[in-house]
Amino acid sequence: MQDPAHERLERPPELARMFDRVAGDYEARPDYPRRVFDVLVERCGLGPGTRVLEIGAGSGQATLPILDRGAQVTAVEPGDALARRLVERTSGRSIDVIVSVFEDVEFAEASFDLVASATAFHWVDLAVGLERCARFLRDGGWLALWWTFWGDPDRSDPFHEALQPVLRQKAPHLVAEETGARAHMRDIASRAAEIERARGFEMLEEESMRWEGEHDPESIRRIFATFGGWIALPESLRTELLDDVERLAREAFSGTVTRPYKTVLYRARRVPR
Repeated sequence: MQDPAHERLERPPELARMFDRVAGDYEARPDYPRRVFDVLVERCGLGPGTRVLEIGAGSGQATLPILDRGAQVTAVEPGDALARRLVERTSGRSIDVIVSVFEDVEFAEASFDLVASATAFHWVDLAVGLERCARFLRDGGWLALWWTFWGDPDRSDPFHEALQPVLRQKAPHLVAEETGARAHMRDIASRAAEIERARGFEMLEEESMRWEGEHDPESIRRIFATFGGWIALPESLRTELLDDVERLAREAFSGTVTRPYKTVLYRARRVPR
């Protein structure tokens, strides 16, 4: 069997720190499918009083729906600007926001009923992160990790196809095979395989959700502004490409872009100590 680590993408640590630069754009990203939170309620016990640790909370795309279901949330977010926005959006609610990388935080053993991370756990060192998740969860608690892929290679995506010539001309590394949706899906699947082998967990379960997002020119521009590879571009090129995205949406798609997305949810239960 192929080593799962072989499929993992290399993500420079300094890239993770760049996301704080675009904190104001994160809310343009579509909400996660309602089905994610229904599964957390039905299978992981999410509800009033549930103690939830969220890793990489960003500005709250997953945090708010979790709070809406009555949970008590401890949110770990390494970006100062993202954390400030999260505090603003959750004012008066049952949440504690900690500005830190997950590898550095400490909690008492068995402090949480659910550990969750939404399109963020790929930035966590698995060797450290999985051990910490197991330590912080109570016996029988759940680890729930999910990712949205901004494009579904198995479905038609006219906007993606229309953008390719622009990227091949101006930033060809953004259309390289290792940056595509299939490569990212293999990367996440390899990480899930390591969860299955990790001590302290059992019953790894996977569920895929296919859905569509509809965007106007401004919102599609802001979404692309939050992609890691785009954040790392020189500012002049980044601005030029974002202008291209907005112009394409306005002129070639009459102001409405519909794209196919895919969200994959993995769940694993903490075994008794």
